[in-house]
Amino acid sequence: MITPAALHRTVRAALEEDAPWGDITSTVLLPEHAHATADLVAREGGVFSGGDVFAAAFTLTDPGVEVRLRLADGARFERGDVLASVAGSARSLLTAERVALNFAQRMSGIATLTAAYVDAVAGTGVRIADTRKTTPGLREFERHAVLSGGGSNHRRSLSDAVMAKDNHLAVLRQSGHDLASALRAALSRLPHTTHVVVEVDRLDQIPEVLDGGAHTVLLDNFSLEDLRAGVALIAGRAVAEASGGVSLERVRAIAETGVQVISVGALTHSARALDLGLDLRID
Repeated sequence: MITPAALHRTVRAALEEDAPWGDITSTVLLPEHAHATADLVAREGGVFSGGDVFAAAFTLTDPGVEVRLRLADGARFERGDVLASVAGSARSLLTAERVALNFAQRMSGIATLTAAYVDAVAGTGVRIADTRKTTPGLREFERHAVLSGGGSNHRRSLSDAVMAKDNHLAVLRQSGHDLASALRAALSRLPHTTHVVVEVDRLDQIPEVLDGGAHTVLLDNFSLEDLRAGVALIAGRAVAEASGGVSLERVRAIAETGVQVISVGALTHSARALDLGLDLRID
């Protein structure tokens, strides 16, 4: 869920970036009292996300603009569907148009790609999760879009969970520390609610991670055969998560190895913006 503070802060920053001293084109060309209505129309099918963000782009520009959202976040739509409507000053609608569309297209693109991954693993019970590979400054919006597509959120930030990756493990080794002891020591200092994830890229690392008490073992860039072997080694002592090299073509096979979570960086770093347009008419 996007917090009101993040919604206001992020959308306001985008509006100020796009029109730091106002929209001079609309101001000098358009009649001051011209009133318009516009529809957000889908040029292709997908999954909607970012309704509140789309609306905020207009209402922060001009509180007098009326916004009507026709779909809830997470709803699927087809080409030609009207997703939202706005009405108000023509100047205000055109000033906010690009920012509103950028957010709606980006977030709906992420939701649509996420839904494709979720659909691909249907019936397996596996969660599709995002990663921290998000656009700087837009993480809260992009995480929300993943939820809109039926996916799950991974840790929000470095402050939310312990996640030891390859470089962390390299530092421990080079410092003469064994991983199991380091994990046990860390767990003794952490609140009992803090989740601990350890990334491994070889099967022989798994026993030490389990001995250290990790809650999740992240199997990174494993072959399907090694994923099955890794799940067998974990044997329910921790959550088995797969990551790395996950594609739509391969995700079903990964899910069928027995892992419980598949994290996919592509959900946010490679999603294509959906083709949505704002069709305007003067009242």
